[in-house]
Amino acid sequence: MPTPHKKISFIVYFIGFTAALAGLLFGLDVGVISGALDFIKKDFMADLDPVHADSRAEFVVSALLWGAVAGTLISGLLSSKFGRRKTILVSAVVFIAGALACAFSPDEHFLIAARFLLGIGVGVASFTAPLYLSEISPQSVRGSMISMYQLMITIGILLAFVSDTWLATYATFDGTTGGHWRIMLGIIAIPAAIMFAGVFFLPESPRWLFLNGFREAATGVFRRMKLDDAEIAAEVREIEDSAKIRQSGWSLFKENGNFRRAIALGIGLQVIQQLTGINVIMYYAPRIFSLAGFGDPTEQMWGTVVVGITNVLATFIAIAFVDRLGRKPIMYAGFVTMGAAMVTVGSLFNTGIDQHPSLGYPAIVALLVFIVGFAMSAGPIIWVICSEIYPLSGRDLGVTCSTTTNWVVNAIVGQTFLTLINTIGGGNTFLLYGGMNVLFIIFFILLVPETKGVSLEHIERNLMSGKKLREIGR
Repeated sequence: MPTPHKKISFIVYFIGFTAALAGLLFGLDVGVISGALDFIKKDFMADLDPVHADSRAEFVVSALLWGAVAGTLISGLLSSKFGRRKTILVSAVVFIAGALACAFSPDEHFLIAARFLLGIGVGVASFTAPLYLSEISPQSVRGSMISMYQLMITIGILLAFVSDTWLATYATFDGTTGGHWRIMLGIIAIPAAIMFAGVFFLPESPRWLFLNGFREAATGVFRRMKLDDAEIAAEVREIEDSAKIRQSGWSLFKENGNFRRAIALGIGLQVIQQLTGINVIMYYAPRIFSLAGFGDPTEQMWGTVVVGITNVLATFIAIAFVDRLGRKPIMYAGFVTMGAAMVTVGSLFNTGIDQHPSLGYPAIVALLVFIVGFAMSAGPIIWVICSEIYPLSGRDLGVTCSTTTNWVVNAIVGQTFLTLINTIGGGNTFLLYGGMNVLFIIFFILLVPETKGVSLEHIERNLMSGKKLREIGR
C-alpha cells in the first residue's frame, strides 16, 4: 500500500476531481432554491397569506429532498449491478432532465414534481460519488479525496448563490430586470452535461471490478493510477481477502450483528450532520438575513453570497487536516464552534433584533462562524467516515442506508424550519439546533472510530471481529 510519504500521481487527483463534479451539481441544486424561492412565491402563491405561502414554499424546497431519498434507495442496486461509473452517468442524465423540467414548469405542482425528479439525480450522485472516491483512492489521501467531493458541493452552492444574485437583481431578459427564477433553475443543465461528458474518461472502481470478476481490468485501473507492482499486489491481496466470503448486503445484514452495528453508526452520523442546522441556512438564507434586520432584497442576496464564500473557504481546512490530525479532533472543534454560534444567534434573536437593529450584524457574524464550523467538520468528515466503516460486500447497502437517512432528515428539516419559526420563533429555533451539538459530542466520544491512515480492509476486519465501534480504526 502507498505510504503517507509517497508522491501521489496526478491521474489520481484527476479521477477524484472529475468524480467530485457530481458534488458540484449537488451543491448547485441545493443552493439555487434559496434565491429563487421568493420569486416562485410571487408567481405561483401570490394569492395566499404569508403563513400558507410559507407552507407551500416548504413543499417546493423539500420535494428535491424527498426525491433524493428515492434516488438513494435505487442507487445501491444501480451501482452494484452496473458499476459506480455508469451510475454517475445516470445521475447526470437525470440532472439534465430535472433542471429543464423545473425551468419550464407551468405551475407549482409541476415544479414540485420536477424538483422531485431532480432530487432523484441528487440522491444517486450523493450515494455513488463518495463511494466511488473511497474505493479508488489510495489510503494516504482517501480523506482528502472524499473531502474534495464536499468542497465541490460548497462551490456549487456558492455558484448558485452568485448566479441567483445576478439574475435576481441585475440581469435583463425580455425587457425585465431581476427575478428570473426559471433561468436560475434551468441553467444547471449546462454543468450536468459537462459532467456527463467528463465521466467517460473515468475508470471503473477497481474494488467493484474485483467483486464482479474483472481482475485484469481492476489491475489495469491500478496501473493507470501509476501504482507500482508491489502496491498493486498489496491492494489486490487486501481486496481478495475481504471478498472471499461473498454475501449480499441484505443477507449480511440479517446474519451479522457486526454489520448491523455499522449500519446503525452510519445512520446516526447522517442524522447528526443534518441536525446541526446547516441546510436551514442554505435553503432559507435570504429569510434569515431578513429576520436579522436586512430588509433590502439585494442585501439579502449578497448576504447569501458571503455565506457561500465562507462555506467554500472553510472546507479547505478539512481537506488540509483530515489526513493529518484525524477525523475526530476536527469534529470536536466543529461541534463546539457550531453549538456556540447557534446559541449566540438564538440569544440575539430573542433579545429582539426588530427593536435593536444593531444586533443584526453580530447575528450574521455568528451565522458565518457556524458555517466555518460545519464546513471544516461535519460537512466533509461525516461523508468520509460513512464511506469507510462498511465491509466491502455490504458497502452498497450501508451507504444506501446512511445516505437515505441524510436525505430523510434533510427533507424533514427543510419542511419544518419556516413552520418552527412561525410557531416557536426564530430565536428558539436556533437555540434548539445549537443545543443539539452537546449530544453530538457525546455520541462521537462513545461510538465513533478514528479512521485516519487505516485501510478499508483493516477497518472491516476489526468491525467483523466484534471490536467496539470506536476501536475499529485501530
